[in-house]
Amino acid sequence: MSLAIVHSRALDGLAAAPVTVEVHLANGLPSFTVVGLADTEVKEARERVRAALQSSGLNFPHNKRITVNLAPADLPKEGGRFDLPMALGLLAADGQLDPARLAGFECAGELSLAGELRPVRGALAMALALRQQGGPRELLLPPGSAAEAALVEGLTVREAGHLLDVVAALQPDAPGLPLAQAQPRPRPRAPGGPDLADIKGQAGPKRALEIAAAGGHSLLLVGPPGTGKSMLAQRLPGLLPALDDAAALESAALLSLAGQFELARWGLRPFRAPHHSASSVALVGGGSPPRPGEISLALHGVLFLDELPEFPRAALEALREPLETGRILISRAARQAEFPARFQLIAAMNPCPCGQLGNPLKACRCTPDQVARYQGRLSGPLLDRLDLLVEVPVIPPRELQDLHPGESSATVAARVAQARERALARQAGPNALLAAAELPRHAALEPSAQGLLERSAERLGWSARSFHRVQRVARTIADLAGAELTGSAHVAEAIQLRRGLPGAS
Repeated sequence: MSLAIVHSRALDGLAAAPVTVEVHLANGLPSFTVVGLADTEVKEARERVRAALQSSGLNFPHNKRITVNLAPADLPKEGGRFDLPMALGLLAADGQLDPARLAGFECAGELSLAGELRPVRGALAMALALRQQGGPRELLLPPGSAAEAALVEGLTVREAGHLLDVVAALQPDAPGLPLAQAQPRPRPRAPGGPDLADIKGQAGPKRALEIAAAGGHSLLLVGPPGTGKSMLAQRLPGLLPALDDAAALESAALLSLAGQFELARWGLRPFRAPHHSASSVALVGGGSPPRPGEISLALHGVLFLDELPEFPRAALEALREPLETGRILISRAARQAEFPARFQLIAAMNPCPCGQLGNPLKACRCTPDQVARYQGRLSGPLLDRLDLLVEVPVIPPRELQDLHPGESSATVAARVAQARERALARQAGPNALLAAAELPRHAALEPSAQGLLERSAERLGWSARSFHRVQRVARTIADLAGAELTGSAHVAEAIQLRRGLPGAS
């Protein structure tokens, strides 16, 4: 037979679109042509497939005109994932394999020149797409990728370490390839890392961190250098509960697209801390084909932006829509890709260029205009989307020595877990994600608290968005206190936690 069809998948954002690999052999001048909007890595598969077949002792049809079509033709294909489908299609078209045996598989894998199979990116995305589509096909992947895909329940995943293993398993009366052995998912556990008790003093910022963890709120820490802003942010993951299986699988699928998935961190919330030189593409995603950025890799976890004003303004402004919608749509001339981006933003910054504004131990050298320009790097619309703006004060070294360690991360995490359980029982989600229309039902205010919030909003010139964000924060404070209704004390604390940036004196 001169035509064979093998099924595979191409990554298209977080989706994995089906691809039909058609291999045709014909008489004529010997050639090997790959068509179907394939990038350079895919076209280079010609040499990898040729060497892998020859090294494995299999026949390569040298005297044939070989055409490989990757359908659909308008879907971009990238990477070495089509090496294995091409090799199997060549063998089937040449009569060395039964094409009917290939119909029940979807396969992907990069070939070495010796015929060994190497893992590919996005195995979890392939498995999720195949499960969603349904059907009788099995997934055939290299060992590393097969172990990832086997985490998705309801699929049959086969693994092979060498091209010859696949060929032998597809022969008549062969026993078949072994099932991929999914490594057992680690049980939900408390995240490791630094302990909150390491930070002495800073009761106010610690309280803000607890509230942010309990409600999933965004937080901006402002203070002179060395006050503990980064230390506080790095301890937030230790206060958050483990992810459930659905969220852990979605987070793992995003990390798998970037080749950064680690089974040992299953169920733990990601903590991403890009450098302030990161571009907007690095933060929100992009490229050709589009790849997920830091906001997507931090899905269901924490995105920490240290030295916030030092980030390019375009990169910061690109965060505005994902902070509201929890998704990012990357549009290019030919295609669009959508990635989830439900992350918790924690940021830190100095109050001025020299960093000493508000420091009682060292005078600030900046003029009011310099302070205004520095803080003006953060636009009003971006600040309006942050829930908590908290100053981290300087603690003199002589006072720091006399302070006792505070509560541990485990103690605070227990309170955070109880507050989150109250929110889940009430509205099936954290308070930070409450829609404005749901606030009267799930975040009802006592009459005195309603009046206090309205007077404060009018006096401080808040937008409707800021008004609702303070109401959500107050609901979180009430959850931490175990209160049914949001009272004046909860609203007052929420108002105090949304102070503006410190100004020059």
